[in-house]
Amino acid sequence: MTAIKIASYNIHRAIGIDRKFAPNRIVKILEALDADIVLLQEVDEGVPRSNELNLAEVLATECDYPYFALSHNVTLKKGQYGNATLSRFPIIKQSNIDLTIDGKKKRGCQHTTIQISESKTDYQFLEVFNLHLGLSAKERQKQAGKLFKSKEFTKINSQQPCVIGGDFNDWRSMLRALFIIGKDFQCATDRTTLRGNETALKTFPSFAPRGGLDRIYYRGKMTCHHISTTKMNLAKVASDHLPVLGLFEVEK
Repeated sequence: MTAIKIASYNIHRAIGIDRKFAPNRIVKILEALDADIVLLQEVDEGVPRSNELNLAEVLATECDYPYFALSHNVTLKKGQYGNATLSRFPIIKQSNIDLTIDGKKKRGCQHTTIQISESKTDYQFLEVFNLHLGLSAKERQKQAGKLFKSKEFTKINSQQPCVIGGDFNDWRSMLRALFIIGKDFQCATDRTTLRGNETALKTFPSFAPRGGLDRIYYRGKMTCHHISTTKMNLAKVASDHLPVLGLFEVEK
C-alpha cells in the first residue's frame, strides 16, 4: 500500500476576496495542507493582474514541489491561464483535454500520469485528471462526456488507480450519478447525512461555504480514508474557494 495525500484548490489566480494579489497566502495554505499531489485551477501565467508571473512555477518552488505541470485553457490579450498540478512524485506524462463547448468559455482538463512508487524496479502509476467545468448544467454534462470519450481516459483500465478532481461547478450534484453509476467512480468529497443522503463537502464561497463545487472522484485499486477542507482563517480570504484534501491508500 502507498499512502498519498491529494488536494484540489481553485486559487482564483491568487487574488483574494479582498481583491489583493497575494500568492504568499496560497503558499501558506498549501504548506499547511502538506499534500503529495495538488490540483490547482485558475492558474495564471504571464498575466498583468498577477504580475506576469508563472504562478504554477512560483507555487511549486515556494512549496518545495519538485514536479509541476501547467496547462492553458484561456488566452488573454497578455498571458494565459488554466490548470496546474504540483507533485512530490515524478510526472511521467502530461496532456490537456479540450472540454470547450461551442459558444461557451474555453475549458479544459489536464491529464497527468504520476509515478507514485519510489522503487526503481516496482513502478506504480496514478492517473490524474484536473478539471474546471462550466457554469451551466447542460454544459457540464457535455464536458463530462467529452472527458470520458477522450483517448486519455478511454485507454485507462478500470482497475488502474485514477483520480478526477477540480472545480466541478456542480451545485446540485447532477454529475454524481454519471461518475459513480456510469463510470464506477467513488466520490471522496461526499458525506453521508444522518438521514442517509449524500451531501458534498462545502467549499464555496470560502468565507461562508454553501456549495460543494470542489470535488475528488476516484476509482481503481485505491481507498479514501479521510477527506476535509481547511479551518485556516487565511483560506477564507486567499481565494473564493476552499481547498479539499483527501488521504488515500493505493494498492500495489
